Amino acid sequence: MSDKNTVTLTFSDGRPPIELPLLDSTLGKQVVDVRPLATQGIYTLDPGFTATASCESRITFIDGEKGLLSHRGYAIEDLAYKSDFMEVCYLLIYGELPTIEQKLAFENSIRHHSMLHDQVSTVFRGFRRDAHPMALMIGVTGALSAFYPDAHNVFDAKTREIAAHRLLAKVPTIAAWAYKYTMGEPFMYPQNRMGYAENFLHMMLATPCEPYEVNPVLARALDRIFILHADHEQNASTSTVRLSGSSGATPFACMAAGMASLWGPLHGGANEAVLRMLEEIGDVKRIPEFIARAKDKSTGFRLMGFGHRIYKNFDPRANVIRETAHEVLDELDMHDDPQFRIALELERIALEDDYFIQKKLYPNVDFYSGIVFRALGIPAAMFTPIFALARTAGWVAQWSEMLSDPAHKIGRPRQRYIGPQLREYVPIEQRGV
Repeated sequence: MSDKNTVTLTFSDGRPPIELPLLDSTLGKQVVDVRPLATQGIYTLDPGFTATASCESRITFIDGEKGLLSHRGYAIEDLAYKSDFMEVCYLLIYGELPTIEQKLAFENSIRHHSMLHDQVSTVFRGFRRDAHPMALMIGVTGALSAFYPDAHNVFDAKTREIAAHRLLAKVPTIAAWAYKYTMGEPFMYPQNRMGYAENFLHMMLATPCEPYEVNPVLARALDRIFILHADHEQNASTSTVRLSGSSGATPFACMAAGMASLWGPLHGGANEAVLRMLEEIGDVKRIPEFIARAKDKSTGFRLMGFGHRIYKNFDPRANVIRETAHEVLDELDMHDDPQFRIALELERIALEDDYFIQKKLYPNVDFYSGIVFRALGIPAAMFTPIFALARTAGWVAQWSEMLSDPAHKIGRPRQRYIGPQLREYVPIEQRGV
């Protein structure tokens, strides 16, 4: 990539111009390197960082205009249909697809890190039983810092690798136990004989009372959902993990910070909002009413699960998960379920109605994942914890990449100050006189 191109910033007040490097990317847009501005006492203003690259990364690429998503150069569609979540985790962390021997060794490591320290169960019991599972996940994941003091040397590559394996292995156990705790059911321990998604479903839905057999079609559907949510470039939660990790904080604290960011309804909580919307609609006959409200700007109402901030075309993950959703509904014979009938009719309208097509309000990954989770018998409160479980793969990869970067610096965004100018302090007895 050539970094020889430049752009010139000129000033109307007669100050000398500033030359800024214009950097090429492997894929995507060129980037203006604004770092030289700081030496001239000038910063850029970009609320929400919508036009700012906060880092250089080799992990994930998104082209929102064309509806493309790839990890390490592999299209998300290929990974979702031809790979499995463990292989995608390996790819995100190590940069290449594994050989058979590498994959077996990686899976074996993850299996043997899936147990939680016995005292972690007492951490769970410090929470109220009616707490949201995400609150438990954030607290327990952060608490793991107290159990693994050896993870604090984050600038050591081997330490980061061990921490990544621990997190990938233990977060599913934490998520499943968070659900069990809120349900008042006994914790189910991980089973080393099971695959990743299969093991999670077992820990979450099985009880000691009777044998529980995981449906392979449903396990594969969940594994595919994990792949689709594994990483998504520099979103709010990933940026939070990077910013937290830039200080050298323990990886468990960084992941807990990412989970806290993901919990927001504008981020990981969107699929919960989809089901709440379906419940509010209640009947297929009421769909025209809600469509009309969505088209009327004065109502402020919008349909949840349609459109995406990044994708101005169809979300490539939605194409995959749409097929997965129908596979699950076929397997469970649930196409006549009232909520699914509402969802399928909304999907049909969004794909045919000129209003949705012109505004590119296509069903997104959140629309379909909520449908799949409900079909699997997973309650809405667990949607975001499962999202966090899958996104842990991307978080640990991004965190490790940042710390291994020779140009690494602690994050320190600037601001445009618009408050009062410097003023004299007035003693309290003289104020208002």
